[in-house]
Amino acid sequence: MTSAVLQQDTRPVGRGRPGARSTLTPGSALGLGVAMIWFSLLVLIPLAAIVVTAGKDGWQGYVDTLTNPQTWAAIKLTVGQSLFVTAVNVVMGTLIAWVLVRDRFWGCSVLDVLIDIPFAMPTIVAGLVLLGLYGPKGPLGINIANTPTSVTLALAFVTLPFIVRTVQPVLAELEADVEEAAASLGARRMTILRRLVLPSLVPAIAAGAALSFARAISEYGSLVLLSGMLPYKTEVVSVRVLSFIEGGDQTSAAALATIMLFVALFVIVVLDIIQRRVARRG
Repeated sequence: MTSAVLQQDTRPVGRGRPGARSTLTPGSALGLGVAMIWFSLLVLIPLAAIVVTAGKDGWQGYVDTLTNPQTWAAIKLTVGQSLFVTAVNVVMGTLIAWVLVRDRFWGCSVLDVLIDIPFAMPTIVAGLVLLGLYGPKGPLGINIANTPTSVTLALAFVTLPFIVRTVQPVLAELEADVEEAAASLGARRMTILRRLVLPSLVPAIAAGAALSFARAISEYGSLVLLSGMLPYKTEVVSVRVLSFIEGGDQTSAAALATIMLFVALFVIVVLDIIQRRVARRG
């Protein structure tokens, strides 16, 4: 009798109990309805309008957009640089988060605050700062203006906080005692990192990487001054979309925006699959 009671599933309905149907209270249903209406007004309806506008010329509109040499060069530059910057941020952002959480040094709190500057600073101001430092009249003697390197630098500046801020709270919740116990039992540092730390951090790293990539492929303000927006060289997708709009070709602009939307969704899905497999193996 006692064992039967202990084995009985006492979890409330709708909270993960197998086979149970989730029910919404009137208050929850009202909250869900308001949330979906707000989400639809901000996200779903505008996205649907973009897709409808892009589909005015059918599939041929997408083909014409992709086969345009200038547009294709902008897509390659934007996606390639965004993937590269995201990969760099995964390493450096995780390292910075580790230092902020696990190490104590003078100025740690100041560094923790400075990480959020790209969030708070208007992107056009960020572009002006980068141009002042790395432009032709910069005090460092380094001139990368109007080069692909300027795109890399600008994207890295505005996307770095995403990885740090997603990994930092998860890392702070990890018990250091578990790692110390594993080390006392003879586990090597790489083994502890791979089997104990990494599986817990991978979901946060993947979430930060998705945010970083999505921000990078849509960046505009920080690139305007430093990159020069040169066609076939430093012109990114956001600038190309603006060019279509200024030329009165809203269909091509919507088609290009839709293409980048699917690129972002594809990368997000891939990152989700990777983090699930790594977490499962850990």
